[in-house]
Amino acid sequence: MSDQDVDTLSPEILANAIRALSMDAVEKANSGHPGMPMGMADVATVLFSKFLRFDPQKPEWPDRDRFVLSAGHGSMLLYSLLHLTGYERPTLDDLKNFRQLHSPTAGHPEYGELPGIETTTGPLGQGLATAVGMALAERMEAARHPGLCDHHTYVIAGDGCLMEGVSHEAASLAGHLRLSRLIVLYDDNGISIDGPTSLSFSDDSRARFEAYGWHVSGVDGHDAEAVEAAIAEALADDRPSLIACRTTIGFGSPNKSGKASSHGSPLGADEIALSRAQLGWEHPAFDIPADIRAEWLRIGSRSKALAEAWYQRFDALPADQRAEMERRLCGALPAGFDKAVEDYIDSLIKKPVKVATRKASEMMLEVINEAVPDLIGGSADLSGSNNTKTKGLAIIDGDDFAGRYIHYGVREFGMAAAMNGIALHGGFIPYGGTFLVFTDYCRPAIRLSALMKLRVIYVMTMIRSVWAKMAPPISRWSIWPACAPCPICMCFALPMWWKPQNAGMPPSNPGKHPLFYPSPVRVCRSFGSTKATRI
Repeated sequence: MSDQDVDTLSPEILANAIRALSMDAVEKANSGHPGMPMGMADVATVLFSKFLRFDPQKPEWPDRDRFVLSAGHGSMLLYSLLHLTGYERPTLDDLKNFRQLHSPTAGHPEYGELPGIETTTGPLGQGLATAVGMALAERMEAARHPGLCDHHTYVIAGDGCLMEGVSHEAASLAGHLRLSRLIVLYDDNGISIDGPTSLSFSDDSRARFEAYGWHVSGVDGHDAEAVEAAIAEALADDRPSLIACRTTIGFGSPNKSGKASSHGSPLGADEIALSRAQLGWEHPAFDIPADIRAEWLRIGSRSKALAEAWYQRFDALPADQRAEMERRLCGALPAGFDKAVEDYIDSLIKKPVKVATRKASEMMLEVINEAVPDLIGGSADLSGSNNTKTKGLAIIDGDDFAGRYIHYGVREFGMAAAMNGIALHGGFIPYGGTFLVFTDYCRPAIRLSALMKLRVIYVMTMIRSVWAKMAPPISRWSIWPACAPCPICMCFALPMWWKPQNAGMPPSNPGKHPLFYPSPVRVCRSFGSTKATRI
């Protein structure tokens, strides 16, 4: 339910503070996207002032609501909200340094740069798909600790997000799993970079999401009361929700609102002056009047008592339960992990066996899954080929989230993005399998795994040295990969902390196991010895 506090300032005035900061920052940087923040300011104001549970003083509060700006180009919307609601950063100087070298206020939100940024966004559609993983992780955690996990995941997505193919994979999976704690606020402004979306986009997005099994509604995105009622209705439904918010891009700009010219370019000094006059905003650039700032800070403190109550419940847990939950939330592996792996390696040294390397991977996973209860497995409809489902892993479905194995279906990209969301949520270590060649389908999400340094494990099977068998005899290693790029070579092109591992034989050093960093485990169907040696 929404808060019943009596607002001292109208939602329109509070939203205009977002619009003003967004116009000013983009203008100062001479680069950026003012249109979306100006168009979605009303919706965001309702969400943050009435519904979103967060505490700027405790940004890592595990039971906070997650907010994902999937339309990451509108980053000034998020930066303005974080600043206004009282996060330590971004400061006003950070906003003035928008899109500048070494500034935390990058052109698109980057995970780890500022508290309150739940995931890196910018590649359209991936924020929505990542949020599906977050919402799934919330349900899994609630099944394990119902008194300590009860939050929602909110997304602002645009037309571009819904055009991207990954949104189809993610929305289909969310509908199948009935992720009722996921609410997507669709910025339905009908404008893209090239012009009106009608140039290339004639989908009935609402009907599409209804077909996925979502609760769907539509509102005037500039009517605060209608937006509030729609979010309240979504919260009461037992399905994921899409709220199509009909907005005007660049709202408040006399000459550029509703036009593509406000999407990705500064409005210009003259147009900003006219916009200030039309909005009734009489304050200088980057100046937020004391009463408006105070009201936004009050909004930022709305959930302080909820956060404190959560920590009190957490502290009241029995010592062993509290320690286990702390371990999972901090990302530490169980105390028995090293010994379990060492004992398994010792057994192979004493009695080697000859199996396919993907079978060796399954054998290793069997040991690790037993030792690490927070490991969540899955596969993109290749469980039997990837050998990712080990004994004792119950299936996660819409009726029971207490299991540890996810059937992602033939949704490689959606799987990879959802695993990012599960890892970002905290408390779980996801791994997922597919054929190595299908990294081509999910590489954009794998790239974000690496950029965000997430503990996400990709089990890639069915690899052979293709170029060694098919390439011309001349310079196989230099010429052939240039003609037909190998997926492994592509993996090595990702950021330096992406470390491919060979699962042909179990790791001889547990400290180097992929559980410690984002990594693919590549295995094949060929037979080889699992003979282990110590280095």
